[in-house]
Amino acid sequence: MFDRADQVFAAAAIDHYERIDVPGRGADASETQLREPLQAIVPALQSGSLFGETSGVLIVDAHNLQKPEAEVIAELVALADTQAVTAVFLSSGSIPAPLAKVLKERGETVSVKKMRERDAARWLSEAARDRQLRLEPDAATVLVRRFGSDVAALGQALDQLAVDGPTVTAEAVAGRYANRPDEPMWLLTDAIADGNEGDALRRLADFLEHGHPLVVLSFLEGEVRKRSLAAIAPDVDTYATWVGGSPQAYPVKKVWDQRSRTRSDSLRRSLEALARADLQIKTAPEETHRVTLERLTVAMCRWLGT
Repeated sequence: MFDRADQVFAAAAIDHYERIDVPGRGADASETQLREPLQAIVPALQSGSLFGETSGVLIVDAHNLQKPEAEVIAELVALADTQAVTAVFLSSGSIPAPLAKVLKERGETVSVKKMRERDAARWLSEAARDRQLRLEPDAATVLVRRFGSDVAALGQALDQLAVDGPTVTAEAVAGRYANRPDEPMWLLTDAIADGNEGDALRRLADFLEHGHPLVVLSFLEGEVRKRSLAAIAPDVDTYATWVGGSPQAYPVKKVWDQRSRTRSDSLRRSLEALARADLQIKTAPEETHRVTLERLTVAMCRWLGT
């Protein structure tokens, strides 16, 4: 998103712009309409440059704006001189309605897809070629496992590995880097849905490098709940309403499309196993937590996998 924002400013011949980070919605409550970190947006949108050039302002995490703030900023945007100022709003969620409406009327919306591991693998191949490196297939796999979709970290790793020569091997990567990526949890549930025990166990190990076992249990329970609701829902619209999503949303469609592949007996056994694992983790020594989750993961791969 930042790269795309830079392109917008470059197209407007703006070399330097003011960046404003929106704090979390529950942070720094203020008696005024704008919290302190946001007050600079008023002169930024009203004034423009003193020397006649177009000025720029970048508002980061716009989805965190509170409703009164969105109303004030919407009014500023509506009155702003587009010849004098270019504003870019970055958001990874829904922008409050008052501002979203004005931005739609006066601006342009650009969607930036989140990079997945398969995208990172393609990026890695091109980045290695740009650096005149020969990346062995196993080395690329290990790099993506180590750094996930963090292309900045992957680029730094390639720069460091280039010092050792033009060929990058899996052994060189494994010997130099020991960290694991902080991965999204849905990678684990996707592996379970595929019945891929080896991949599911690796995803579990990756997550436990950063996360708590109870977080894993909570997420898995949520996935089983969604599958159970999909199994009894009369249609996709009803299911979407039950889970608070849109029928067109990918997570909703994915679970709905898989509903016929899951037996009710498998869902029941999964819920019972989750309850036993929850009790085990809350009462047994910490050394047993990992093996408990590993056994649960393998069982769910066999019950829910296709």
